[in-house]
Amino acid sequence: MRTQLVVMIGSVLVGLMALSGPALSQQKTVKACQGEWRANKEANQAAGVTEKAYVDKCRAGGAAAPPATPAAATPAAPPPAAAPTTAQKPAKPATAPAKPAPAAASAPTGANQFAAEALAKARCPTDTVVWANLDSKVYHFSGNKNYGTTKEGAYMCEKDAMGQGVRAAKNEKHP
Repeated sequence: MRTQLVVMIGSVLVGLMALSGPALSQQKTVKACQGEWRANKEANQAAGVTEKAYVDKCRAGGAAAPPATPAAATPAAPPPAAAPTTAQKPAKPATAPAKPAPAAASAPTGANQFAAEALAKARCPTDTVVWANLDSKVYHFSGNKNYGTTKEGAYMCEKDAMGQGVRAAKNEKHP
């Protein structure tokens, strides 16, 4: 009788651990939720959603968090008229917050060029995101002093950058 009780309690504990593992691993970090809010900042502000409220709902797994499926997803509210012409896609959870584009930079206008790193990561989750200097036609990897800082540039997938004739910087190694 005692052995059966111990086995039953052990089974229940193992079951609870198995169920709680995926649930805990699916919860997003505050930084990931903040990155998503900032990637769609204009749309969120137009909808009257504050960053704090968005992060709270995102962490709780609320419906206010954008879906993680690229291409088929649409923003919650239409972007303002001054928004860039590139389609905004929801950001996937990132380990670090996205770097904002330099203040002096103009909005990227080419195909597959993004003003936010999180948007580029959503476009190419398996490819490396690079900062393409559109004047010099040279791209830089994350961690380089020029990553996200040149006046005329955009975040892009490495394959897209190479397809547009942008080459890697000679003094950098691929991460």
